[in-house]
This record gives sequence, C-alpha cells and structure tokens, in this order.
Amino acid sequence: MLRISRDLVIDEDDIAIVFVRASGPGGQNVNKLSTAAQLRFDTRKLTIPEDAAIRLARIAGQRMTKDGVIVIHAQRFRTQERNRQDAIDRLVEILTEAMIRPKPRRATKPTFGSKQRRLEGKKHRSDIKSKRGGSFDD
Repeated sequence: MLRISRDLVIDEDDIAIVFVRASGPGGQNVNKLSTAAQLRFDTRKLTIPEDAAIRLARIAGQRMTKDGVIVIHAQRFRTQERNRQDAIDRLVEILTEAMIRPKPRRATKPTFGSKQRRLEGKKHRSDIKSKRGGSFDD
C-alpha cells in the first residue's frame, strides 16, 4: 500500500509495470536489455473528490489516456529496479500534487502609500523626459 495523502491510499497491485527497451544512446546494452519501466495506473479505481480528479487530469496532461489510465515511461537509469522506483515516485508526485487544494486568491486594493509612491515615480520620470528636449529653432 502506498500512502499518497491522509485521505488517499493506493494498492500496489493496481499499478502495472512492464519493462521495455529504452531509447537513445547506450551501445550494445540498450539493444540487449529491457530496462525502461512503463507504469500504467487506472485512476477510475481511485475514490477522490471531483475537484481533485479535475486537478489530476490537468496535472497528468498527455500522460493520461481518455480512459483515465496514467502511463509513465521511466528510462533515466540503467537498471530495472531504479527505473521502476522512479516511475512509482513520479506517480506518487502527480497524485500528491492533485490532492492539494489551492488556496483561493483574495482580491486586495492597493494602499494609499503605494498609490502615492507610484504617482511620485511617474512624476519624476515625466520631469526627466520633459527636460531632455532641446529647441529645434531654425
């Protein structure tokens, strides 16, 4: 069992990991061994609030299929075990971020002092620019 947050725990049996050949440079090793981990996790098995599900879909982006399956391809490391752990860590990171409810923004008004400082700065800049001009009398 993986504990994502206080309210969310997922079973490791729900995570399917297969190993495929990694792409990129690596010589003969990359042609012989299947070290890249491909993790698949069906989010329909989760019981999370609606707002968290929407955030999860936005955070997962293209990694989530139309059926709600998150696919993570991990090939950073040379061993299966490290790539497997990397894929699981990335899944946990996505789910953890989705469970955090963002704080609502409170609209505020600028203070009187900040308005005064802004206007003083504009007046100062205006004075500098007005003194730049020379006379163009012919």
